Amino acid sequence: MTQSNIIVSVIIPHWNGIDVLSECLDSLKKTNFDFFEIIVSDNASSDGSQAWVKENHPDIILVENDKNYGYAGGCNRGVNLAKGKYLLFLNNDTIQDPNWLQPLVDRLESDSSIAAVQPKILNYYKRDVFDYAGGSGGFMDIFCFPFARGRLFLNQEKDTGQYDEAQSCFWASGTAMMVRKDIFESAGKFDETFFAHMEEIDLCWRAFNLGFDCYSVTSSKVFHVGAATIKKNSKKIYLNYRNSLLMMTKNLPLKDLLSTLFVRLNLDIISSFKLLIQGDISFFIAVYKAHIDYFFMLRSI
Repeated sequence: MTQSNIIVSVIIPHWNGIDVLSECLDSLKKTNFDFFEIIVSDNASSDGSQAWVKENHPDIILVENDKNYGYAGGCNRGVNLAKGKYLLFLNNDTIQDPNWLQPLVDRLESDSSIAAVQPKILNYYKRDVFDYAGGSGGFMDIFCFPFARGRLFLNQEKDTGQYDEAQSCFWASGTAMMVRKDIFESAGKFDETFFAHMEEIDLCWRAFNLGFDCYSVTSSKVFHVGAATIKKNSKKIYLNYRNSLLMMTKNLPLKDLLSTLFVRLNLDIISSFKLLIQGDISFFIAVYKAHIDYFFMLRSI
């Protein structure tokens, strides 16, 4: 395969966890699609991941970053070496159905107004259950809380075919999302300020503001472990609360922003006290740190 034949660049941001990455790469190499490349963007792993990739997968393109740039920065640096017209951003804790790529490519080829697509994302351990991080396409409620088909709050639905029709959605999950490279670049790539969490929603929102759609392609399947790199801790709470506010401020029309922010700030206060009552003091503090940092960052947005 020559460089000119590459249609899809699969980009995997990675930080530690050789065993997780190994299973992902082994699965990827069983994909029934000839015209793709694999790029691992390593965020300065300390477990020898770089040497392991070179020794065990010399055919894979390895980007060795000088520090941990998070999901957003790791993906952006992987794009710098990507040759495909489509970029497939993939979590390292996934395995894929062998026929997962072709339906995604077909959907983008069929409609130039679609900027990004995602597969049906199912749970790695219970493969008839939707994964929490993406399910079958993402949406946004009136207060700009993201949600996905296939989950209701913390409850993940069983996949009984209820979402098997291909359908437009507001955002595609960064667990596995394919984006047109030209739109990705014209929209400004992932915002590295986010580091991790909600950067894909922000990107899809920017594409929407440019007049493009996203799609859920349920004939493509990926299975996700979840939280293999950043487990639920105070940093994850902080990033989710802060990045949600940043995303709203960047993308909402001004006439809607102030009223929505007012509601969100009050809801976040209620949420923080719920965390405190549950005994999660570090989570409680993380919510307020997120809000304080958000206000200091307003000038740079």
